[in-house]
Amino acid sequence: MSGLHPNPPFRGVFPVVPTIFDEAGRLDLEGQRRCLDFMIDAGSDGLCILANFSEQFVLSDGERDLLTTVALAHVAGRVPVIVTTSHFSTHVCAARSRRAQDLGAAMVMVMPPYHGATIRAAQPQIFEFFQVLSGTLDIPIMIQDAPVSGTVLPVEFLASLAREIEHVSYFKIEVPQAAAKLRALIAAGGAAIEGPWDGEEAITLLADLDAGATGAMTGGGFPDLIRPIVHDYLAGRREAAVQGYERCLPLINFENRQCGLLAAKALMQEGGVIACAAGRHPIAPLHPATRAGLVETARRLDPLVLRWAA
Repeated sequence: MSGLHPNPPFRGVFPVVPTIFDEAGRLDLEGQRRCLDFMIDAGSDGLCILANFSEQFVLSDGERDLLTTVALAHVAGRVPVIVTTSHFSTHVCAARSRRAQDLGAAMVMVMPPYHGATIRAAQPQIFEFFQVLSGTLDIPIMIQDAPVSGTVLPVEFLASLAREIEHVSYFKIEVPQAAAKLRALIAAGGAAIEGPWDGEEAITLLADLDAGATGAMTGGGFPDLIRPIVHDYLAGRREAAVQGYERCLPLINFENRQCGLLAAKALMQEGGVIACAAGRHPIAPLHPATRAGLVETARRLDPLVLRWAA
Protein backbone atom coordinates (compact mmCIF):
# COMPACT_ATOMS: atom_id res chain seq x y z
CA MET A 1 0.00 0.00 0.00
CA SER A 2 1.07 3.58 -0.63
CA GLY A 3 2.73 5.40 2.22
CA LEU A 4 0.12 8.12 1.73
CA HIS A 5 -2.66 5.90 3.06
CA PRO A 6 -3.78 7.00 6.53
CA ASN A 7 -2.19 5.16 9.40
CA PRO A 8 -4.27 4.11 11.26
CA PRO A 9 -6.96 3.70 8.58
CA PHE A 10 -10.05 5.90 8.42
CA ARG A 11 -12.67 4.76 10.93
CA GLY A 12 -15.90 6.09 12.38
CA VAL A 13 -18.86 7.88 10.83
CA PHE A 14 -18.55 9.48 7.39
CA PRO A 15 -22.11 10.57 6.50
CA VAL A 16 -23.21 11.43 2.99
CA VAL A 17 -23.56 15.14 2.32
CA PRO A 18 -26.82 16.04 0.55
CA THR A 19 -26.66 18.41 -2.40
CA ILE A 20 -28.58 21.59 -1.62
CA PHE A 21 -30.81 23.19 -4.25
CA ASP A 22 -33.07 26.23 -4.19
CA GLU A 23 -36.76 26.15 -5.09
CA ALA A 24 -35.90 26.58 -8.78
CA GLY A 25 -33.57 23.56 -8.73
CA ARG A 26 -30.36 25.57 -8.88
CA LEU A 27 -27.37 24.80 -6.69
CA ASP A 28 -27.52 26.70 -3.40
CA LEU A 29 -23.84 27.06 -2.57
CA GLU A 30 -24.39 29.09 0.60
CA GLY A 31 -26.81 26.44 1.82
CA GLN A 32 -24.24 23.81 0.87
CA ARG A 33 -21.61 25.47 3.02
CA ARG A 34 -24.00 25.66 5.98
CA CYS A 35 -24.81 21.99 5.50
CA LEU A 36 -21.11 21.12 5.63
CA ASP A 37 -20.56 23.23 8.74
CA PHE A 38 -23.49 21.58 10.52
CA MET A 39 -22.29 18.08 9.66
CA ILE A 40 -18.81 18.82 10.97
CA ASP A 41 -20.22 20.43 14.14
CA ALA A 42 -22.38 17.31 14.62
CA GLY A 43 -19.24 15.24 15.12
CA SER A 44 -18.78 13.58 11.73
CA ASP A 45 -15.41 11.84 11.56
CA GLY A 46 -15.39 12.62 7.84
CA LEU A 47 -17.78 13.34 4.99
CA CYS A 48 -18.72 11.85 1.63
CA ILE A 49 -19.87 14.06 -1.24
CA LEU A 50 -21.51 13.30 -4.60
CA ALA A 51 -22.85 9.90 -3.53
CA ASN A 52 -26.17 8.51 -4.72
CA PHE A 53 -27.77 9.98 -1.59
CA SER A 54 -26.28 13.31 -2.74
CA GLU A 55 -28.36 13.03 -5.94
CA GLN A 56 -25.16 12.77 -7.97
CA PHE A 57 -27.17 11.41 -10.90
CA VAL A 58 -29.02 14.73 -11.40
CA LEU A 59 -25.85 16.82 -11.67
CA SER A 60 -24.00 17.98 -14.75
CA ASP A 61 -20.26 17.39 -15.01
CA GLY A 62 -19.68 21.09 -14.43
CA GLU A 63 -21.84 21.07 -11.30
CA ARG A 64 -20.00 18.03 -9.96
CA ASP A 65 -16.67 19.79 -10.38
CA LEU A 66 -18.01 22.98 -8.81
CA LEU A 67 -19.40 21.12 -5.80
CA THR A 68 -16.16 19.21 -5.32
CA THR A 69 -14.18 22.44 -5.44
CA VAL A 70 -16.53 24.32 -3.10
CA ALA A 71 -16.86 21.48 -0.59
CA LEU A 72 -13.17 20.71 -0.29
CA ALA A 73 -12.24 24.38 -0.08
CA HIS A 74 -14.87 25.05 2.60
CA VAL A 75 -14.07 21.98 4.69
CA ALA A 76 -10.43 23.00 4.42
CA GLY A 77 -9.05 19.89 6.08
CA ARG A 78 -11.28 20.02 9.17
CA VAL A 79 -12.29 16.43 8.44
CA PRO A 80 -11.31 14.04 5.62
CA VAL A 81 -13.64 14.09 2.62
CA ILE A 82 -14.45 11.13 0.38
CA VAL A 83 -15.48 12.10 -3.16
CA THR A 84 -17.68 9.75 -5.19
CA THR A 85 -16.33 9.60 -8.74
CA SER A 86 -18.26 6.69 -10.27
CA HIS A 87 -18.63 6.54 -14.06
CA PHE A 88 -18.95 3.71 -16.57
CA SER A 89 -15.93 4.91 -18.52
CA THR A 90 -12.56 3.97 -17.07
CA HIS A 91 -11.04 7.12 -18.58
CA VAL A 92 -13.71 9.46 -17.18
CA CYS A 93 -13.65 7.85 -13.72
CA ALA A 94 -9.86 8.08 -13.59
CA ALA A 95 -9.94 11.75 -14.62
CA ARG A 96 -12.65 12.57 -12.06
CA SER A 97 -10.71 10.76 -9.36
CA ARG A 98 -7.42 12.48 -10.12
CA ARG A 99 -9.19 15.83 -10.08
CA ALA A 100 -10.72 15.02 -6.67
CA GLN A 101 -7.32 14.02 -5.31
CA ASP A 102 -5.72 17.20 -6.62
CA LEU A 103 -8.41 19.26 -4.88
CA GLY A 104 -7.76 17.54 -1.55
CA ALA A 105 -9.96 14.44 -1.40
CA ALA A 106 -8.87 11.90 1.21
CA MET A 107 -10.40 8.97 -0.72
CA VAL A 108 -12.59 8.27 -3.72
CA MET A 109 -15.64 6.01 -3.68
CA VAL A 110 -16.48 4.18 -6.90
CA MET A 111 -19.13 1.72 -8.04
CA PRO A 112 -18.24 -1.00 -10.55
CA PRO A 113 -18.95 0.19 -14.11
CA TYR A 114 -22.60 -0.14 -15.09
CA HIS A 115 -25.18 1.72 -17.15
CA GLY A 116 -28.92 1.42 -16.84
CA ALA A 117 -30.55 -1.93 -16.15
CA THR A 118 -28.56 -4.13 -18.51
CA ILE A 119 -25.10 -2.80 -19.41
CA ARG A 120 -22.42 -4.33 -17.17
CA ALA A 121 -18.71 -5.11 -17.29
CA ALA A 122 -17.38 -8.63 -16.73
CA GLN A 123 -14.94 -9.36 -13.92
CA PRO A 124 -11.78 -9.06 -16.07
CA GLN A 125 -12.84 -5.59 -17.20
CA ILE A 126 -13.84 -4.58 -13.67
CA PHE A 127 -10.38 -5.64 -12.50
CA GLU A 128 -8.76 -3.58 -15.26
CA PHE A 129 -11.03 -0.64 -14.45
CA PHE A 130 -9.84 -0.49 -10.84
CA GLN A 131 -6.26 -1.23 -11.83
CA VAL A 132 -6.21 1.81 -14.14
CA LEU A 133 -7.92 3.92 -11.50
CA SER A 134 -5.37 2.93 -8.87
CA GLY A 135 -2.55 3.80 -11.22
CA THR A 136 -3.70 7.41 -11.39
CA LEU A 137 -3.99 7.93 -7.61
CA ASP A 138 -2.08 8.14 -4.35
CA ILE A 139 -5.16 7.93 -2.12
CA PRO A 140 -7.36 4.97 -1.15
CA ILE A 141 -10.22 3.71 -3.29
CA MET A 142 -13.46 2.55 -1.71
CA ILE A 143 -15.54 0.12 -3.75
CA GLN A 144 -19.27 0.61 -3.25
CA ASP A 145 -21.01 -2.75 -3.39
CA ALA A 146 -24.69 -1.90 -3.69
CA PRO A 147 -27.72 -3.34 -5.52
CA VAL A 148 -28.16 -0.17 -7.59
CA SER A 149 -25.28 -1.21 -9.86
CA GLY A 150 -26.85 -4.59 -10.60
CA THR A 151 -23.33 -6.04 -10.52
CA VAL A 152 -22.64 -9.11 -8.40
CA LEU A 153 -19.26 -8.78 -6.70
CA PRO A 154 -18.33 -12.11 -5.07
CA VAL A 155 -16.31 -12.00 -1.88
CA GLU A 156 -13.25 -13.69 -3.38
CA PHE A 157 -13.24 -11.25 -6.30
CA LEU A 158 -13.39 -8.26 -3.95
CA ALA A 159 -10.62 -9.78 -1.84
CA SER A 160 -8.49 -10.28 -4.94
CA LEU A 161 -8.96 -6.62 -5.89
CA ALA A 162 -7.74 -5.62 -2.42
CA ARG A 163 -4.77 -7.97 -2.51
CA GLU A 164 -3.64 -7.21 -6.05
CA ILE A 165 -4.46 -3.53 -6.68
CA GLU A 166 -2.49 -1.08 -4.59
CA HIS A 167 -5.06 1.52 -3.57
CA VAL A 168 -8.19 -0.65 -3.43
CA SER A 169 -8.54 -1.02 0.32
CA TYR A 170 -11.99 0.12 1.49
CA PHE A 171 -15.35 -1.54 0.85
CA LYS A 172 -18.82 -0.16 1.54
CA ILE A 173 -21.13 -3.17 1.64
CA GLU A 174 -24.84 -2.47 1.11
CA VAL A 175 -26.16 -5.70 -0.33
CA PRO A 176 -28.67 -7.96 1.47
CA GLN A 177 -27.07 -9.88 4.34
CA ALA A 178 -24.34 -7.24 4.45
CA ALA A 179 -22.95 -8.51 7.75
CA ALA A 180 -22.34 -11.98 6.36
CA LYS A 181 -20.54 -10.52 3.36
CA LEU A 182 -18.43 -8.21 5.52
CA ARG A 183 -17.44 -11.11 7.75
CA ALA A 184 -16.48 -13.26 4.75
CA LEU A 185 -14.60 -10.40 3.07
CA ILE A 186 -12.52 -9.71 6.17
CA ALA A 187 -11.66 -13.41 6.43
CA ALA A 188 -10.76 -13.68 2.74
CA GLY A 189 -8.85 -10.42 2.38
CA GLY A 190 -7.05 -10.19 5.70
CA ALA A 191 -4.84 -7.15 6.11
CA ALA A 192 -5.62 -5.96 2.57
CA ILE A 193 -9.08 -4.94 3.79
CA GLU A 194 -8.15 -1.67 5.50
CA GLY A 195 -11.73 -0.45 5.76
CA PRO A 196 -14.73 -2.79 5.87
CA TRP A 197 -17.63 -0.32 6.07
CA ASP A 198 -21.35 -0.29 6.69
CA GLY A 199 -23.75 1.75 4.54
CA GLU A 200 -27.46 2.06 3.76
CA GLU A 201 -28.22 4.72 6.38
CA ALA A 202 -27.13 2.49 9.29
CA ILE A 203 -30.17 0.21 8.97
CA THR A 204 -27.84 -2.79 9.47
CA LEU A 205 -25.22 -0.96 11.55
CA LEU A 206 -25.13 -3.11 14.67
CA ALA A 207 -24.96 -6.40 12.77
CA ASP A 208 -22.26 -4.93 10.54
CA LEU A 209 -20.21 -3.77 13.52
CA ASP A 210 -20.52 -7.25 14.99
CA ALA A 211 -19.20 -8.57 11.66
CA GLY A 212 -16.12 -6.37 11.85
CA ALA A 213 -17.10 -3.08 10.19
CA THR A 214 -14.89 -0.19 11.25
CA GLY A 215 -16.67 2.63 9.44
CA ALA A 216 -20.21 3.69 8.62
CA MET A 217 -21.44 5.84 5.76
CA THR A 218 -24.85 7.01 6.92
CA GLY A 219 -27.36 9.68 6.05
CA GLY A 220 -26.34 13.23 6.92
CA GLY A 221 -29.16 14.36 9.18
CA PHE A 222 -28.03 13.14 12.60
CA PRO A 223 -24.32 12.21 12.77
CA ASP A 224 -24.29 13.28 16.43
CA LEU A 225 -26.61 10.36 17.23
CA ILE A 226 -24.74 7.75 15.15
CA ARG A 227 -21.19 8.65 16.12
CA PRO A 228 -21.43 7.53 19.78
CA ILE A 229 -22.76 4.14 18.67
CA VAL A 230 -19.81 3.49 16.39
CA HIS A 231 -17.22 4.94 18.75
CA ASP A 232 -18.56 3.01 21.72
CA TYR A 233 -18.46 -0.19 19.71
CA LEU A 234 -14.93 0.36 18.40
CA ALA A 235 -13.76 1.17 21.94
CA GLY A 236 -15.10 -2.17 23.20
CA ARG A 237 -18.22 -0.76 24.86
CA ARG A 238 -20.65 -3.00 22.98
CA GLU A 239 -23.50 -2.76 25.48
CA ALA A 240 -23.45 1.04 25.30
CA ALA A 241 -23.44 0.79 21.51
CA VAL A 242 -26.41 -1.58 21.58
CA GLN A 243 -28.36 0.76 23.83
CA GLY A 244 -27.55 3.72 21.61
CA TYR A 245 -28.57 1.83 18.50
CA GLU A 246 -31.86 0.70 20.04
CA ARG A 247 -32.59 4.31 20.97
CA CYS A 248 -31.91 5.60 17.44
CA LEU A 249 -33.37 2.73 15.45
CA PRO A 250 -36.87 4.24 15.00
CA LEU A 251 -35.32 7.30 13.36
CA ILE A 252 -32.88 5.23 11.31
CA ASN A 253 -35.76 3.07 10.15
CA PHE A 254 -37.92 6.08 9.27
CA GLU A 255 -35.14 7.55 7.16
CA ASN A 256 -34.28 4.32 5.38
CA ARG A 257 -37.75 2.91 4.86
CA GLN A 258 -39.98 5.97 4.54
CA CYS A 259 -37.95 8.96 3.34
CA GLY A 260 -34.81 7.92 1.51
CA LEU A 261 -32.45 10.56 0.19
CA LEU A 262 -34.62 13.55 1.18
CA ALA A 263 -34.60 12.79 4.92
CA ALA A 264 -31.42 14.69 5.78
CA LYS A 265 -32.52 17.78 3.88
CA ALA A 266 -35.96 17.73 5.49
CA LEU A 267 -34.38 17.71 8.95
CA MET A 268 -31.89 20.41 7.97
CA GLN A 269 -34.69 22.62 6.68
CA GLU A 270 -36.78 22.02 9.81
CA GLY A 271 -33.84 23.12 11.95
CA GLY A 272 -32.98 26.16 9.83
CA VAL A 273 -29.69 24.81 8.50
CA ILE A 274 -30.88 25.19 4.90
CA ALA A 275 -33.75 27.07 3.27
CA CYS A 276 -34.95 24.43 0.81
CA ALA A 277 -35.24 20.66 1.25
CA ALA A 278 -36.26 19.86 -2.31
CA GLY A 279 -34.62 17.27 -4.45
CA ARG A 280 -33.99 18.11 -8.07
CA HIS A 281 -36.81 17.24 -10.46
CA PRO A 282 -37.99 14.58 -11.27
CA ILE A 283 -37.42 13.52 -7.65
CA ALA A 284 -40.79 13.83 -5.92
CA PRO A 285 -41.05 15.77 -2.66
CA LEU A 286 -41.77 14.01 0.60
CA HIS A 287 -45.47 13.70 1.39
CA PRO A 288 -46.27 16.22 4.17
CA ALA A 289 -47.39 13.39 6.47
CA THR A 290 -44.13 11.52 5.89
CA ARG A 291 -42.11 14.65 6.60
CA ALA A 292 -44.12 15.28 9.77
CA GLY A 293 -43.51 11.72 10.93
CA LEU A 294 -39.79 12.09 10.35
CA VAL A 295 -39.59 15.32 12.32
CA GLU A 296 -41.72 13.93 15.16
CA THR A 297 -39.52 10.86 15.41
CA ALA A 298 -36.37 12.99 15.37
CA ARG A 299 -37.61 15.41 18.04
CA ARG A 300 -37.81 12.58 20.57
CA LEU A 301 -34.02 12.24 20.25
CA ASP A 302 -33.20 15.98 20.22
CA PRO A 303 -30.60 15.83 17.43
CA LEU A 304 -28.33 18.81 16.81
CA VAL A 305 -29.84 19.36 13.37
CA LEU A 306 -33.01 20.75 14.99
CA ARG A 307 -31.01 23.13 17.25
CA TRP A 308 -27.88 24.05 15.26
CA ALA A 309 -29.22 27.24 13.69
CA ALA A 310 -30.86 28.58 16.84
